[in-house]
Amino acid sequence: MAELDTSSGGGKKGGKVRTKKQATKVDLTAMVDLAFLLITFFMLTTSLSKPAAMEVAKPDKDAKDENRLELRESQTMTILLGKNDKIAWYMGQPSATNAPTIEGFGDITASLLKNKKDVKDKTGRDIVIIIKPTDGSTYKNFVDIMDEIAITKTNISAPAVDDDPNHLLDGEKEFMRSNGIL
Repeated sequence: MAELDTSSGGGKKGGKVRTKKQATKVDLTAMVDLAFLLITFFMLTTSLSKPAAMEVAKPDKDAKDENRLELRESQTMTILLGKNDKIAWYMGQPSATNAPTIEGFGDITASLLKNKKDVKDKTGRDIVIIIKPTDGSTYKNFVDIMDEIAITKTNISAPAVDDDPNHLLDGEKEFMRSNGIL
């Protein structure tokens, strides 16, 4: 709707009569109504992304020797979640010559990608990742490492999660204690 504003004054100047200039005013109520209708329509018809669950492999409580999966050291990466948002990881078995590397969550992506490429180049197989949360780690740390694995698109069917603190090796415990992240 348009309204004509006739209140603006116009007087005589030099004896000539001038016509009054009429200012127009546009009412945008209908436009706002249309905008809200469109916003509502698109909000109601848009499908939201569905939460996706990630597969996780956990060891059986009553594991029998016949069902055990033997893993090659050359394709196994073990990730230890410590306190203060620190991660210790190593490839294969921990030893004096193969000490774990300590990193933060900002640096683990590069290590995951590098180790994935190295394993693929050397063995032609996909990397196997074992995640071992410790008592000092938080649930947020676990979710963050699972997100990093998903983001790097590490070709693994499911990361293995061993959340039993009794399964930490003595070398792993000693290394983490000595570095203050256990």
